[in-house]
Amino acid sequence: MTPKAIRELLQRFTLFKDLTEEEMIPIVELAKHRLFFQGTHLFMHGDPLTSVYFIQKGKIKIYRTDIHGKEQIINVLGPGEMFPHQGFFRKDNYPAHAEVMEDSNLIYIPINLFENFLINHPEICVKLFKVLGDKIVDLQNRLEEKMLHNTYEQVILLLLRLAKNNGKEHDEKLTKITLQLTNRELANMIGSSRETVSRTLTQLKKKNLVSSNDSGYLLIDMEALQDELI
Repeated sequence: MTPKAIRELLQRFTLFKDLTEEEMIPIVELAKHRLFFQGTHLFMHGDPLTSVYFIQKGKIKIYRTDIHGKEQIINVLGPGEMFPHQGFFRKDNYPAHAEVMEDSNLIYIPINLFENFLINHPEICVKLFKVLGDKIVDLQNRLEEKMLHNTYEQVILLLLRLAKNNGKEHDEKLTKITLQLTNRELANMIGSSRETVSRTLTQLKKKNLVSSNDSGYLLIDMEALQDELI
């Protein structure tokens, strides 16, 4: 991949979109890229932080396991997303496991090199902090969903979030969620059970708020789902 291609790709990410071409030059020089195959673990919970990853193509599952070995999915990330969000600014360990769900092209930047770069470019550091602040707000909103809403409402909020972050217009009314997730994976994302999510999806389909196409992708009526929460 050429330096120009890496720069153009990185600038699609919110983190770097406000940087000029000149500001991007030293960042591109730090970046590496590689194809990772399905089933690969990029890192495990507790491993020392070494790199921050940017998804060009593919799907990455971020998850943790409890003392009983039960999987809790924190997020499923697709093209145009980065992880982990706190990686550039903390001397810490990776907060969860990261597994490649389908063959993925990733760009990754070694943290120690990037932090040395930021020390010498504080104006860029300020721009990056603004972006990370938006990520923190998103995590706070998700915590509030868990605390203030019942399971039925949490499933609706999850579908709306997936449609917002990984949705594609299907027609003037419906949005297709471009990630194919099992009911188990959806349940793990909100700390619920597969049976509860399956039951809730059945209810939503009966109300014509959610449907599936022939390929198994979920189609949702975002406006109607929003109204369901009122």
